[in-house]
Amino acid sequence: MSFIKFENVKFVYPNGYSAVENISFEIEQGENIAIVGQNGAGKTTTVKMINGLLKPTEGKVIVAGMDTKDFTTAALSRKAGYVFQNPDDQIFHNTVEKEIQFGAEVLKMSESKIKEMVEYSARLTGLTEVLDENPYNLPLSVRKFVTVASIIAMDTDIVILDEPTAGQDIRGIRLLENILKELTAKGKTIVTITHDMEFVVNNFDKVFVMAHKNLLKITNPKEVFSDDKLLEESMLMKPYISEIVSELGLPGKITSRSELVEYVKRAKMG
Repeated sequence: MSFIKFENVKFVYPNGYSAVENISFEIEQGENIAIVGQNGAGKTTTVKMINGLLKPTEGKVIVAGMDTKDFTTAALSRKAGYVFQNPDDQIFHNTVEKEIQFGAEVLKMSESKIKEMVEYSARLTGLTEVLDENPYNLPLSVRKFVTVASIIAMDTDIVILDEPTAGQDIRGIRLLENILKELTAKGKTIVTITHDMEFVVNNFDKVFVMAHKNLLKITNPKEVFSDDKLLEESMLMKPYISEIVSELGLPGKITSRSELVEYVKRAKMG
């Protein structure tokens, strides 16, 4: 049984703007999914329907066996945690520790469980040394990890990340990659919206390509970036590794740094 299921879903905002038109897909528990596409493709509207911030105008969204139309956003947030693109829309407390523990307190976890989850989330996101700091005294890139930690501390089955690499340097991106690996190893279902194609090829096995308010294709990164027609229709750029490989005239569909490193190693041995 699918963990997340969209059945012929359409969403129209109150002003009449149609953001998503007749999309259907399924996500299994424990999958690590990237959703890509240009602005206006319907990505954010789609993920907001997963955690109940929005309810479909037509069709069904089923999350962990629950039809989202029948449950409150509060009830659905116990299953799906959503990290906003802008952390300042999501931070309300005057210390990092209070911010991280807030969601767990709302879920009425025990004190010992809250302490455990705060310590775990802070360690995983590199925030252990700044727990007493006011989040707004920290750089934007670090504040983004405060909101990530807050959702991790809620221990939801589903974690939604909206443009997590935006504003991050290479250290921040590597930290995000480690977080994804850790959460996936724990069986969490990860849904990530991103414009960062390098992040996609290095961290995801399945990609949802959206354009024109529809889902164009579900496939793996290698197939996405070798399909010129799909790239043109969705207005996506190839990862820089693919561009380098093409300029060097190297054979094969190399899209990630790990594949390029492996190719160079084999070439040296040969």
